[in-house]
Amino acid sequence: MSIAPPETILVDLRRVWCDGATDIRGGPNFRPAALGHPKIYLEIDEHGYVDCGYCDRRFVLRGGPADGADQASLRDISEGADPGHR
Repeated sequence: MSIAPPETILVDLRRVWCDGATDIRGGPNFRPAALGHPKIYLEIDEHGYVDCGYCDRRFVLRGGPADGADQASLRDISEGADPGHR
């Protein structure tokens, strides 16, 4: 059974980064690095999307093959790969 990723982010560039804490809200003493994971860079390939190996965020290239697709129907192209090594 396929399930959709927990978070999908539309992007305009093929090279993206993820730290797992961006866009997390907090109070005046908010420190995002304490809530996320190491910052990694990911490259979107011909499938039109890439998943973060740490937090499972999916980055979808706007106008690419995965844009507008049912995200649960897309297979995890990173299955078996180490985080950051796509």
